[in-house]
Amino acid sequence: MATITYPAPADTLPRRPWSARLTTPQVWGVVMIAPYLLVFTAFVVYPIGYGLWLARHPASYVALYNDPVFARAVVNTLIFLIIGINVKMLIALFLSGFFVQSRTWIRWLSVLFILPWAVPSIPTILSVRFMFNPEWGVINNLIFKFTGEDGPNWLNDPAIGLTLAIMVHIWKSLPFWTLILMTGRLAISTDMFEAADVDGASWWQKFRFITWPSMQTLYLTCTLLSMIWTLGDFNSVYLLTGGGPADLTHVLSTLGIRYLRLDQLDMSMASIVCAMPLVLPLVYFMMKRLSR
Repeated sequence: MATITYPAPADTLPRRPWSARLTTPQVWGVVMIAPYLLVFTAFVVYPIGYGLWLARHPASYVALYNDPVFARAVVNTLIFLIIGINVKMLIALFLSGFFVQSRTWIRWLSVLFILPWAVPSIPTILSVRFMFNPEWGVINNLIFKFTGEDGPNWLNDPAIGLTLAIMVHIWKSLPFWTLILMTGRLAISTDMFEAADVDGASWWQKFRFITWPSMQTLYLTCTLLSMIWTLGDFNSVYLLTGGGPADLTHVLSTLGIRYLRLDQLDMSMASIVCAMPLVLPLVYFMMKRLSR
């Protein structure tokens, strides 16, 4: 009688080495991606995880809530976002229509327009701070020259300080968003504008019925991305006002630095974690829009 042999169970069979189960391209893919994963883990995953671990105590959030500087920083952050982003994106939208023209003098002007964004933040923002110095700043010197009176202490007023910080943020990041929206305008077919000219359409009608429908998705996507970046922009406030006077111009991105200077690391991380409810929905809608 013939003997019937059954295959051994899968769990009793000797498994091949992990490297033997991968093809040569797959092995090279793992080798090439390993440095990226190590760098990502060391400089992204570990710092975020460590920060969340430091901010794990509920007492830190209670102390943060009872700090009047935190409430003022939240209000300043909302003002900074609402005014800064909307004004910046609207100006960028209309400036993109100006710089998209193919004239020689406009091209040279666009080079000067890009400089604030291309130059690092520290020298540009500190130069603005020096300009508004009450004693030897160029603004007050001009006021004294033409009026014979001393100029105000600009950065000693919280409202003026926050306004100047918003203006610096707009001035610094406006060229980037203008360039992005220019690419959207250049993607629109010129045949549509030529047909509108034949029909006698005005510039507003061309913008309303041709330009804006073609750029609406790009504009909204840029607005969401700008909100995410603006929440993390501490240069415009910290380098200009330092959060002063009397910690009245702090935003959430600079409030953490204030607590670090006071050696309150747990509250510094807690203030950053409090910004996550604002950031995470923006990231979600951003990724959802980009995945379409």
